Amino acid sequence: MIRTVESEHVSAPVLAAYSYCEAVTGQQARNFAYGIRLLPTPKRRAMSALYALSRRVDDIGDGELPGEAKVARLEDTRALLARVREGAVEEDDTDPVAVALAHASRAFPIPLGGLDELIDGVQMDVRGETYETWDDLKVYCRCVAGAIGRLSLGVFGTEPGARGAERAPEYADTLGLALQLTNILRDVREDAQGGRTYLPADDLAKFGCSAGFGGPTPPEGSDFAGLVHFEVRRARALFAEGYRLLPMLDRRSGACVAAMAGIYRRLLDRIERDPEAVLRGRVSLPGREKAYVAVRGLSGLDTRHVSRRTVRRRA
Repeated sequence: MIRTVESEHVSAPVLAAYSYCEAVTGQQARNFAYGIRLLPTPKRRAMSALYALSRRVDDIGDGELPGEAKVARLEDTRALLARVREGAVEEDDTDPVAVALAHASRAFPIPLGGLDELIDGVQMDVRGETYETWDDLKVYCRCVAGAIGRLSLGVFGTEPGARGAERAPEYADTLGLALQLTNILRDVREDAQGGRTYLPADDLAKFGCSAGFGGPTPPEGSDFAGLVHFEVRRARALFAEGYRLLPMLDRRSGACVAAMAGIYRRLLDRIERDPEAVLRGRVSLPGREKAYVAVRGLSGLDTRHVSRRTVRRRA
């Protein structure tokens, strides 16, 4: 049985550290914040601590520092994780993210190695790596997103006796890949302007898009819509597999996952309907649509749908 912070006194310094992490989450990750608000307080706080550390790592990678300085800061963050694992972070530590993460990792069985994987993935960004095939890109996606899925599962836990729960980390990882591929499609022009290309070179060549996406229109003579629809189908297959996690979670954890994944699935729908929209600006959902997705998650509709589909497969 997972011990949660509801069963223990939470000191003022730890509460302050969690408040800082929740503020970072609310300001920097609106989609993520929409999902975790459905969780009970201890889990929501723990997820905000994970996000705040992940945000720090991402900001290092996306910042303006020279490559060597970025690598040094990433290694400093890795050293911080080692201190958290060793129980060497005190409540009066000056780093609120470290304090919150240390507390969360005592309360929940969080596989902190996933944050090391995130650092590995961001180091790939710093090196400017590109990806020839989908298998190559999957390695990166597993570091920066699949690992987050597995970390989150450490907070969520699985329901006692849930059938197939031994595969829950695999499904959490796959759902992370689905979200990351959606992010890559949404941000294709922004990434190109920053000198990054994530979509596999094989796919770009197949659809005549090897020239890249530096402007608001597709490369001349390319089948950009074909490329987007190809990647959308890949993402949908990942969502379908990753959604098998939902019946293994308690109601509120399942609602959180369904809400976050549901927002990204709806983004995928918008991208599919108008592929060139991602070249004109960032595709997003209005607040009312996100609220609908959250209500749908709380209702358990997605979980029941996955459960029925799984039963049909076994029949």
